[in-house]
Amino acid sequence: MTTLTLPTRRDEAYRYSDIDALAGVWPVAREELVVAAGTSGTLDIVETGAATVARHLVITLEAAARFDLRVLLAGPSFGRIAVDVRLGEKADFTMGAAQLATGHETVEIVTEVTHTGLDATSAQIVRTVLAGHATGTYLGRIAVERGADGTDAGQSVRAMLLDRTATANARPELEIYADDVKAAHGCAVGELDAQGLFYLMSRGLPPAEAKRLMLQAFIAEAFAGAANEDMLSEKALARLGAIL
Repeated sequence: MTTLTLPTRRDEAYRYSDIDALAGVWPVAREELVVAAGTSGTLDIVETGAATVARHLVITLEAAARFDLRVLLAGPSFGRIAVDVRLGEKADFTMGAAQLATGHETVEIVTEVTHTGLDATSAQIVRTVLAGHATGTYLGRIAVERGADGTDAGQSVRAMLLDRTATANARPELEIYADDVKAAHGCAVGELDAQGLFYLMSRGLPPAEAKRLMLQAFIAEAFAGAANEDMLSEKALARLGAIL
């Protein structure tokens, strides 16, 4: 954070935040990580407790460095993970994140991924499941600086509402100042496919089990290929069982 002043909802990055909850953990310390040239790193953030959580990661990837970040927000009354990443030449950044919330919980992931060097790649996959009166937010910006030709960057953002009283907010954003760039983002908010549910129930699955199976596949996309994929999926499914 660049200031100790508590933000308001007028600040774009906090538009949908629970400011009262954030005040209890403010200011949020910057967690700075540098991945040296040619090396690799991984980090799993798993927040399944009920307490308020707010973290701000600042990650620098030097030339040809690789970093794999996985995030599971599944339980906090207010959970916020902010991630700032800068990629050097031929660096690679992957983030897979899942948010699961119910009741009046608020969860949010805010990312800013900046490509500064040639031929760097980044991929972000965010999956959100919301029930009750929960609020889930993803605000993500990809910036490609001048001279960062050969960039290949993508965002895939999807949210599933189990109740129409839940709220999903999403703002994927691209800002590109280089040529010869591949950059894409996709965003969707919806409900479970009724035909898919009917098919599973017609094969003898109870409604709750059919929902769980479909949501399991939905969430699994965020953790595919992770070093601790089984652990992350297991913890997500435990929370999903409580929500359903």
